[in-house]
Parts: sequence; structure tokens; C-alpha cells
Amino acid sequence: MADASYPDDLKYHPEHDWARIDGDSATFGITWYAQDALGEVVFFDPPAVGTEVSKDQPYTEVESVKAVSDVIAPLSGEVTAVNDGLGDKPETINEDPYGEGWLVKVKLSDPSEVESLMDATEYEATLE
Repeated sequence: MADASYPDDLKYHPEHDWARIDGDSATFGITWYAQDALGEVVFFDPPAVGTEVSKDQPYTEVESVKAVSDVIAPLSGEVTAVNDGLGDKPETINEDPYGEGWLVKVKLSDPSEVESLMDATEYEATLE
């Protein structure tokens, strides 16, 4: 299990999701806090490439030994890639939530939505 961390280069959604912004694209995942609360992740059901996701709406589910949880899109756009490696090793979400445990890559439909997300300091303050 990874140590608690919230990298400064990411943007955070109140529902414990993160986005790594790269121009008009972003990589999405769940935060350390989210994977810790879930417990051991045993299944990830990725959306299909080409799926439109909407900010603040569920776009997929992760299943842990405790529960099935919706994953909320931090930004809107079209899924351009999914992390196929999680099909065989969903526990990677627990082990490396900001690296190999990423969930999807998205071409943003409204890059200005990034302004509504929190930086690491603001997100950590919501956890206290």
C-alpha cells in the first residue's frame, strides 16, 4: 500500500479524484485517501474509449473488498485511453494511485473547468 501523499502537480476533486492536466488532455485517478477508504481494490470496470464523461458525474466503478464505489469525473471530456493493466492487477490502484494506478485519459471538452478543482493544499484541508 502506498504512503499517504497528494502530489502538487495534480488537481483534486472533492469526491477524492485527481486529474493530471497536460494541455487539453488529462489523466484521471482516485486519491490516496479514496483508495485507503475503499480498502483492497479487487475490480476496475473501465469505460470504453470514446465514452463522454461529464464533470461531477460517475463514469466508472471500482470494487473493493468493502464496497462497489462510483468514480466521479473531475472534468468533462472524451475517454481516449483506459488503463488496461488494471484488469489483471486492480490492486495497482492501492499500490501506486498516482502512477501505474491511473484509470483513464480524457480529451477535455472544456479546459476552463480545471479552475474549479483544488490544488493539493486545498484538498488536504478538506480531509482534516
